[in-house]
Amino acid sequence: MMNNTTIEKLHILKLPGMAEEFSRQLMTPATNELAFEHRVRNMVDHETTLRDSKRLQALLKKASLPQSACVQDIDYRTQRGLDKAEVQSLITLDWIRNRNNLVITGPTGTGKSWLACALANQACRDGLSCYFVRVPILIENLTAARATGGLYSRLQQLKRYDLLILDDWGIEPISKRVQNDLLELIDSRAGACSFLITSQMPMNMWHDLFDNKTVADALMDRIVHSSYQIELSGESLRKMQEVGRKGLRQK
Repeated sequence: MMNNTTIEKLHILKLPGMAEEFSRQLMTPATNELAFEHRVRNMVDHETTLRDSKRLQALLKKASLPQSACVQDIDYRTQRGLDKAEVQSLITLDWIRNRNNLVITGPTGTGKSWLACALANQACRDGLSCYFVRVPILIENLTAARATGGLYSRLQQLKRYDLLILDDWGIEPISKRVQNDLLELIDSRAGACSFLITSQMPMNMWHDLFDNKTVADALMDRIVHSSYQIELSGESLRKMQEVGRKGLRQK
């Protein structure tokens, strides 16, 4: 009875990990041979592990990553202009902690979005908040927010993330109204938190996406001078994988 009361109190105190480990110890006779401080340490460790796991799952859910990717699976063998030393430096995530940005460009299928997801996954595991969104979807969201008077609120929401991933930058034309909204978004985060932008277009062509050259100058100034850059090249990885699968089927 006393043990059940202790377990209930641990749950009331929002210590489910300690309650679970305490219950396990009660059901494991060999535990009685352990020193008291060892048993308490096991309870604390289990609580810490449980909280870390829940926090990670919450961060990954909020991140909305479209691909399950991790930095341990990055392919450095395929010739696509990926420098291992450079990527290993980015994996430390110091660029996020220092509020810098990262731009990944390259032809379709070279792994831009996958690499972005891998870095975001690592950021979540280090306790940093992330959010992944395709630029066409972001544009729709900002347009709807402006129409309902909620643009400022939406920009404030996006500002809370340590890392905002903008995927497929420049894949569609950007209207004059949205150009100003994008500048508001970039400006609201500049120097305060980080962007990771993927694009099929080289950065030297981004200026041409904007009819309003004043907006283009301001936006590029806020991105270019505080960004690391990765330029991928080569054939589509998806195409190469499909050719490999066809070869296996023919054998």
